[in-house]
Amino acid sequence: MKNLKNHPSGRRAVLVVGAAGTAVLLAAVPAFAHVSVQPGTAAKGSYSTVSFKVPNEDDSASTTKVEVSLPTDHPIASVATQPVAGWTVKVTRSKLTTPLKTDDGTVNEAVTKITWSGGEIKPGEFQQFPVSFGPLPADADQLVFKTLQTYDNKQVVRWIEEQQTGQAEPEHPAPTLGLTAASSDGHSHGTSATSPASASPVADHTETAATDSTDSTARILGILGIVIGILGVGFGVLAGRRRTTPSA
Repeated sequence: MKNLKNHPSGRRAVLVVGAAGTAVLLAAVPAFAHVSVQPGTAAKGSYSTVSFKVPNEDDSASTTKVEVSLPTDHPIASVATQPVAGWTVKVTRSKLTTPLKTDDGTVNEAVTKITWSGGEIKPGEFQQFPVSFGPLPADADQLVFKTLQTYDNKQVVRWIEEQQTGQAEPEHPAPTLGLTAASSDGHSHGTSATSPASASPVADHTETAATDSTDSTARILGILGIVIGILGVGFGVLAGRRRTTPSA
């Protein structure tokens, strides 16, 4: 009986398996490559603590600076950052064209940019940068945080593209926080409705755990794709060698 790998249909099967493995790998990688906001939603009018999750997607360079721009069309009156070991934070405030009315009075300035620098996110690692916001605007459905990620090889990745309804996700989507309706009891329940600085909700941990689980699954599928691809190439090479070996 002829060896299956020497048969034309057998060789085609090997190539199909290798291609399938490569497709799995390509589909898995983007799942954990984007800068994102976690959790992805918060209640309108609430005080909420979110984290900007920044993965390092360069195999030969480390991330050394992260710049997050806050939306100026919907300014946030109160912004507080949580210390991140090894990183220095700089908060930029700007004067508002239209003063913001709050329960505590009129706000003439608001934070427009947060910059973390001095630390290092190595290849294959990620870092989370927690920030407390509040009160979140009640007249918007989302907040877009355009972000610049700088590597130690001077490369700058601009996560500034906004997702358009009905269109595919852009190559470098901007981190976006969806805003949901306040609860029916008339109160806005965010990460912490009374003390934004001390917020630590179960919802945040659940969302983060779910996202991390997705990331792990993507990595496993990626590794599986690599293994299948290598096996497919190996079978192809072996089949080629057997075709060129003269019969005894």
